[in-house]
Amino acid sequence: MRKLVYYVAVTIDGYIAGPGGEFDFFPTGDGEQAAVYAAWANARYPETVPTFMRPAHGLTDAPNLHFDTVLMGLGTYRPGLDAGITSPYAHLRQYVVSTTLKQDPDAGVTVVDSDPLTLVRDLKREEGQDIWLCGGGRLAGALLPEIDELIVKSYPVVAGSGISMFDGEFDPTLFKVTDRRSFANDVTITWFTRR
Repeated sequence: MRKLVYYVAVTIDGYIAGPGGEFDFFPTGDGEQAAVYAAWANARYPETVPTFMRPAHGLTDAPNLHFDTVLMGLGTYRPGLDAGITSPYAHLRQYVVSTTLKQDPDAGVTVVDSDPLTLVRDLKREEGQDIWLCGGGRLAGALLPEIDELIVKSYPVVAGSGISMFDGEFDPTLFKVTDRRSFANDVTITWFTRR
């Protein structure tokens, strides 16, 4: 059975973006540190690099190693859409959960205006690679009952406020650490699985 994996960058105080959706405050380290981290991440999770950026990273024909489907909320999808990028992950099956985006903005993107839990449960029953929950916090909160794994990229910065990694009802859910890796740019990646 396919798994739903929330692969996310987060501040040490639990935010995935600032109050206005900004994410440019995440520190990346110096040029060499950023390059080492990017090379590792691109080799391990090439499918998480947006399609328009793949040629610049040498990933034009890179196979999808973990995910064949991406699921995102409108807040995650909107910045690309506003910049004219209607299909940010054309190398994946793309779903945008939104009750306000009334039509599919691109033939490669499916807008889902109904219960995301039903969508995920249906997707999990299909054959294929895992499903990447790309963001955001409200969608992650709604999908918490179906999240099987977390891959959390923790950056050494405090945002103070913003968009939380999970936004929803009080629902303590236990996960266990399965692996951890730190990089010279002080990014720590921790892998968790549901207990």
